[in-house]
This record gives sequence, C-alpha cells and structure tokens, in this order.
Amino acid sequence: MDTFIITLPPKQLPALRGWQVTPAHLAYRLGPGPHLFRAGSTAPKGGLMVVDDQEFDPLGPTGPLCQEIVREITARGFSGAVLDFENRLPPLEQIAAALDEPFARRGWTLIVPERYGQAAPHARVMISSALSGGSLQRRLEEALARFGESRVVLALEKRAEDFYLPSPTGSGQPLTPQELEELKGRLSPSIFFSGELCARYFTYMSRETGAHFVLFDDGDTLRHKVEVARKLGIGTFLAPWAEVGPHAARIGIQRRPEQARPRR
Repeated sequence: MDTFIITLPPKQLPALRGWQVTPAHLAYRLGPGPHLFRAGSTAPKGGLMVVDDQEFDPLGPTGPLCQEIVREITARGFSGAVLDFENRLPPLEQIAAALDEPFARRGWTLIVPERYGQAAPHARVMISSALSGGSLQRRLEEALARFGESRVVLALEKRAEDFYLPSPTGSGQPLTPQELEELKGRLSPSIFFSGELCARYFTYMSRETGAHFVLFDDGDTLRHKVEVARKLGIGTFLAPWAEVGPHAARIGIQRRPEQARPRR
C-alpha cells in the first residue's frame, strides 16, 4: 500500500480529515545559534516535523541543535522528520549525518534531500518529480540504483515554468497558477503531453523575447508520475497539500474507511 506524506501548516490539519495520509508539519526552522525554532503558537502532535534551513546560521556547534530536534520529536510524539534543506553547506550535512543513527535506532523516519543521501545512509531520500529534460523513469531508476528501493521517496511537485528557447541553464521562470491560466487564456495554445517528463507543455512566440517553451503539471500529470514510480517499486510519496489536495483521489490517496456506528 502506498504511503503519502503530506506537508502542510498545522492550522490546515483539518483538511486531511478522512484521508489516509501522514501529516508532515510545516512548523519548524533552523535559526541563529544554531537552534530549532517552532513557527507560531500551535504545537502539533503526531506525524512528522518538517525543518527548513531558510534562516540557518552555519556558525556554532550543531550537536546541541540535533539534541533539540530529538527532544522535540519525543515531546510532540512525532514519528520522524523531513529535513527540507535547500542549501548545500557542510554544517547541514553534519546535521543529517548526526541524526541518521539516532533516528534509525529509535525507529523514526528521516527524510533528506538527495544531496545529503550519502551522509545519512539509513535515511529516506527525496527525489523531485519535476524535470525540465530527460526521462522521469530513467531519473528514478538511477536513484534506485544509488540508494535502493526502500530509501527512495518521490517528492511530488506541481510546477509550471516558462523557458526561453534555447534554454542554456535548463531553468525557466516559475509561473503561478493564475499566471499560467492567464497565459493559456491569452494564447489558446495547442497543449501536448510528454510521456518522458510526465508533464504538459506548449510553445509560443513573443515579439520581444522570441521562442518560449512552457512546461506544467496538473492532476493527470501528477497521476502519471505516481504510476511511473509505482511500477518501479516506489511506494512512498511526499507532497504539499496546497498542490495535491484538489487531485488527492486522482493520484491515489485513499479515503479512510468510515468507522462503524455503535449500535444503540
């Protein structure tokens, strides 16, 4: 059975009622010290904690910080943590490595970005579903060969990007859902599906900036990405509720069976 780990702020937890998912609370960050900080006054319980590094201070010892993370997990009854580290810094790698063995010993889940997968050999590794080129299946096959089936987690991302053609960097301009809809409404383009990328795309010409290539996801492309992963033996998915909530049933998130009403 698939495992869906859903990231969302604690105040949005009621949205998950009735769905068979594991909540991952967007409530923690690394800050000066370095220390662990909890956002807001809500103290979530159960599920996993998500820790981001947007305000991380690389100065100072990381050992006490790791102890703070372990204590918070114990106090809140979490079953593990997602290290949502966007930066690549030696102290962040040290944190991932230092948490790896204690988490494994306690039976907790640790999920780390791909760049830290080697530093934490017991941890699950996030592989993004978003590609601008190549093949998602090949990408996942390579990850499985590096980390093994039990460690790979597909991180579902509902993206939309506008690329210049040619695109020397392979990166495009992110589009909000509103910007994407406005662009489609203005251009009325022919939209195609890429089986390799599991994404939709269209092209257009601009008098000012030349040729463009727009790559985007919707509920069907997310479903295709989940199916590709399943066929390769990957059964754990990490996804933000803000992006996948409207498509929950389509991508395979199950409803909880209704509890039988007690007889009077």
